[in-house]
Amino acid sequence: MTGETGDATDDRPDRPASAEADDPDRVAVTGTPGTGKSTATALLEAEYDVVHLNDRIKEREELWTERDDERDTLVADLDAVADHLGDWTGVLDSHLAHHFDIDRVVVLRCHPETVERRLRERGESEATAAENAESEALDVILSEAVAAHGMENVYEVDTTDREPEAVADAVREAIEGAVEPSAGTVDFTDYL
Repeated sequence: MTGETGDATDDRPDRPASAEADDPDRVAVTGTPGTGKSTATALLEAEYDVVHLNDRIKEREELWTERDDERDTLVADLDAVADHLGDWTGVLDSHLAHHFDIDRVVVLRCHPETVERRLRERGESEATAAENAESEALDVILSEAVAAHGMENVYEVDTTDREPEAVADAVREAIEGAVEPSAGTVDFTDYL
């Protein structure tokens, strides 16, 4: 199976959550590119084993199958990545993280206009930034996470007007089960 590191997902069929929600050993922090995943999870590295999956894929040729020149991304081999992760436990940071065998999913959300601005500021093309903003408005990653892991294992965090430390605190609360699952609480359809 494949998925792009950047702004696309894979073609793997939906999979059920496989572990107990009360004891999350494997937590995905996912979301559309530009929502703040890497920034927030970097602040949690002293507390959890954090894997920045997109960086790992870029570092290891065996974890990707091809380069998508049009999008300037690598196409991840999700089966190879799953094998590479093996018995890993901790926090997995990536827009692809919800595609793996995990216990709990934290989906970072951000207003599409902010996503688009952030992506342009970091050098993404206008087309890529617009595509990701539209994906955020349409709840693409949230929908995939819920389909794969169930509403009872998915937490949404709106990062739009939050400082990175506050986002990290919200992610920590979800990891620790200090808040209830909250899939479906963020709505950016006004962007469309």
